[in-house]
Amino acid sequence: MISELVVEKNVEETTPSKKNNHIPVMPQEVLEYLRPRENDVIVDCTMGLGGHALAILQKIGPHGRLIGIDRDAQSLKMVRERLMPYLDQCHFVQGDFRDLDRTLGGLGIRDVDGILFDLGISSFQLDNPQRGFSFQTDGPLDMRMDQNNPVSAFDVVNSFSEQEIAAILRDYGEERWHHRIARQIVRQRAVRPVATTQELRDVVVQAMPYRRGHERIHPATRTFQAIRIAVNRELESLEAALDKSLEFLKPQARIAVLAFHSLEDRIVKQKFRTWAKAGLAELIVKKPLRPGEKECLENPRARSARLRIAVKRIS
Repeated sequence: MISELVVEKNVEETTPSKKNNHIPVMPQEVLEYLRPRENDVIVDCTMGLGGHALAILQKIGPHGRLIGIDRDAQSLKMVRERLMPYLDQCHFVQGDFRDLDRTLGGLGIRDVDGILFDLGISSFQLDNPQRGFSFQTDGPLDMRMDQNNPVSAFDVVNSFSEQEIAAILRDYGEERWHHRIARQIVRQRAVRPVATTQELRDVVVQAMPYRRGHERIHPATRTFQAIRIAVNRELESLEAALDKSLEFLKPQARIAVLAFHSLEDRIVKQKFRTWAKAGLAELIVKKPLRPGEKECLENPRARSARLRIAVKRIS
């Protein structure tokens, strides 16, 4: 089972009027362990609204370079505005971080001084009903981080087979009742398509063999997480991006990864351990760093964050 299931990371307040109140998760720890320095070239593989990016830019100085990648074109537009004073030293790239090699190659960059991944979905996306990520508000069943992605959550729910849906819920949500939920989805869509987030939420609740009341999280949480991961191919992208990251790190350069649920963190942990056993990298911390009590109180969405750091060895 997922020990702490959180489907979002905190990068934005819920209303556009508060967009400058963006709070990055574990910013002090990220800076301390990533160690950006004057004139460094740093890659932020998940820009969001630029909380970590801003802190990094202040460390690398006017001659440093920041490459910021994000799938969400709207997020990149907003972060450009936020980082306006630093535009001359920033490269903003809309795309999947699994294409890190093509991104850096296209910029003529052969190696970098640090790489940061801040995984998960931002509150900016989560709290927008039109993006369809959350069952808390009603909206179209979408869940695409990149709006150019041809496959949406609607397609998964209404076109995939019962067996395929059950496998997604089992593998990406670790959902105990994956067969029951998949069967109920197929029954419902035979009557009419499951088109909105609240319709999917209701289908999941109907599939449960018990009444709500004793569970720690809403019964639809794992289903929404699983479908979102499938739509965006998040775990596949992470695996590919981590391997490519090591190739671009300079000797003694660092990679830092903030994960927000156990599936992501397991991939990072296993990848880092594989590198260490092969003599390619060294683990800076044996166990992931966690946010302090004060940060969790001020920013509840940080509570499940896990930060792992590795440094590339000199070959």
